Amino acid sequence: MIIRPVFDDNSNIPLSEYPRPQFKRDSYYPLNGRWYYDITKAEDKPDFRSEIIVPYSPESKLSEVGHVLQKDEVLWYKRTFSLDKEFVSSHVFLNIGACDQISEVCLNGNFVGKHLGGYNSFSFEISRFLSQENELIIKVTDNATSDIYGRGKQKYKNGGIWYTPISGIWQSIWLESVPEEYIHDLQYIIDSNKKELRIIVDNVGISDRIYVKVVDGETVKSDKEYPVSDVIVDISSLKEWSPDNPELYGLVLDYSDDHVESYFGIRSFSRKTVNSREYFALNDKPYFQNGILDQGYFEDGIYTCKSNKAMYDELSSIKELGFNMLRKHIKVEPMLWYYYCDVLGILVWQDMINGGKPYNPLRIAAGAIRPLRFDDTKNALTGRSEESKRFFLQEAGETIKQLYNTVCISTWTIFNEGWGQFDSLIVAEKLKSLDNTRLFDNASGWVDTGKGDYSSHHIYFRTIRLTNDRNRILALTEFGGYSFKDQSDNGKAFGYRMYKDRNKLEKAISDLFHKEVIPMIESEGMSVSVYTQLTDVEGEVNGIFTADRKLKISKDTWKEINKSIYESFERSIANE
Repeated sequence: MIIRPVFDDNSNIPLSEYPRPQFKRDSYYPLNGRWYYDITKAEDKPDFRSEIIVPYSPESKLSEVGHVLQKDEVLWYKRTFSLDKEFVSSHVFLNIGACDQISEVCLNGNFVGKHLGGYNSFSFEISRFLSQENELIIKVTDNATSDIYGRGKQKYKNGGIWYTPISGIWQSIWLESVPEEYIHDLQYIIDSNKKELRIIVDNVGISDRIYVKVVDGETVKSDKEYPVSDVIVDISSLKEWSPDNPELYGLVLDYSDDHVESYFGIRSFSRKTVNSREYFALNDKPYFQNGILDQGYFEDGIYTCKSNKAMYDELSSIKELGFNMLRKHIKVEPMLWYYYCDVLGILVWQDMINGGKPYNPLRIAAGAIRPLRFDDTKNALTGRSEESKRFFLQEAGETIKQLYNTVCISTWTIFNEGWGQFDSLIVAEKLKSLDNTRLFDNASGWVDTGKGDYSSHHIYFRTIRLTNDRNRILALTEFGGYSFKDQSDNGKAFGYRMYKDRNKLEKAISDLFHKEVIPMIESEGMSVSVYTQLTDVEGEVNGIFTADRKLKISKDTWKEINKSIYESFERSIANE
C-alpha cells in the first residue's frame, strides 16, 4: 500500500477520485456529474427542466448555472440511478461531503434525513428505501445572512474582504455499501512517548475481533488480530512525520466482512519552554510555523476547485516556495485537501466557521489598527442568540471529529478577530475536551483573552512590533496583505497596501520580512507567522498568486525569504 495521490485523468465524472482517503472502501458509487435542478420560491414545486453539474455550487461557472441563491429561494436537485445486485450489501449509505446550508434528502418519495450547516460532511443509511430504479431528491435552503449558521466569508453583496456566497452541494456525493457488521468510524490516538497507536473502533455488530495491518510502501510492518475494544499498535520502529520528512503509513482494517483502508502519521504538537519563553513544538522540538492565509476560493468554482489534481498542484507550489504551513481561513475543505497536505508535509491551522450577527465595520476598522479588549463574559463585536451559540459549538465539534485523524492539523483557531466571539475561555475548554492532541488559538487577532496556547496578533496598518508575554507562544497570525492590481483590469480592487509596479511590490515584501518579521523571531522568540494571503479573491488583490494562480513576484525571492526565516529561528533557539 503506497501513500500517494492517484488522479483519475480519464474520467468524465468531475472530481471522481475517492473522496475520503482515511476511510476508504471498494464499494464506491460516485454521484458527481449532471443532475436535474430547479430554483423555486418556497411554496412552489420544482419542474426539474434544467441541468447542473455537481458538486459545483449554482453560483459558480463550473456548475453551468450562474445563479446566486437568495434566502427566499429553494434549490432542488434530482438524480436517478440503479445499482447492480453485486453492489448492494446489507447497508447502503449516501455520503455528502458538504452542502450549504440546510439539506433535506428524499429517496423514492421517502424522507431520508435532514442536515444543518454548510461545511461538514454527513451520511444517511438508505437501504430500506432502495428499489431497482431510484429517484434521489435533495432540497436546499440557504441564508447567507443567517446569524445562526456558520457562513465564512460569504456575503450577498460581495466586496473587500467578503466574497460571493455559495449554496447547495459543493463537495463530492457518493454511495457506498457495507456488510451487516461493519466499521462505523475510527479514531487514531498517537502516543509518541509510549510509541503506540491506539485505534478506537466504532463498530456495528457482535464480532469482537479486528485484524489490523500496518504497511510502509509495499512492506508489511505488522499484521495482527486485536480485541475490537483494545487496539494498541506498536509503532516504535516507525518514523515521525514532519514537513521536512512527511512519513505516512498505510492501515488495512478487517472487521468481520468489512474491509477499510486508511493511513496515519506519527507526530506530536505541544508547547515547549526554552529559557522562560514558550515555543510551538513539533515532535517535542521547537519548530517555526511559516504559513500563508488560505481562503480556498477559485475563480470558476468559488468554493470548489475544478479538479483534485489542480488542488494538489497548488499545494505543491506552496511547498516549493518554502512555506511549511497554511492557515485554512474560515472554511472546511474536502478531505482530499487535508490528505494532500499530509502527503506533501504542510502543517495546517484550521479555523472554525464564524457566525453571529453582521459585524460592525467601525469596530472591525478599529481592531485592525489597535487590538481590542473586552469583558469575555459578553460578546465581542456582535451579539449572538443562544441558538447561534449552540450551533457554533455543534458545528465546531463536528469539524474536530471529522478532521481528528488528519496528520497535518496542528492548531484549531476558534474565533477570528472577534467575529461572533462569545465566552471564549468557556468555549475553548469545551473544544479542548474533544481534542487534547493539538493546540488552540482561542482568539486570533484583536480580541485577546490573555489565555490559551497563543498570543495571537494581526497587524496590517502599523509597524510590526511585538512583545513576548512569556506565558504563551508568540504568533503573528495575519500580516502583510501587500497588493498588486493588474492595470488592464478596470474592476474595483481592495488591498491593505497597493502597489502599481511588481518590482516595488517585491522589494516591499522582502523589506517587510527582513526588517520587521525576522527581527521579531530573533528578539522576541516569535515562532509562528502567517502572511496574507495565498491568492487574490475576486476584488481582493493581496494574494502572492493571482486568482488564476500566477505568482506575482519571483519564486527565488520567496525561497530566499523563507530560508532566512528558518535560519533566524535556528539562531534564536541556539542563543536561548
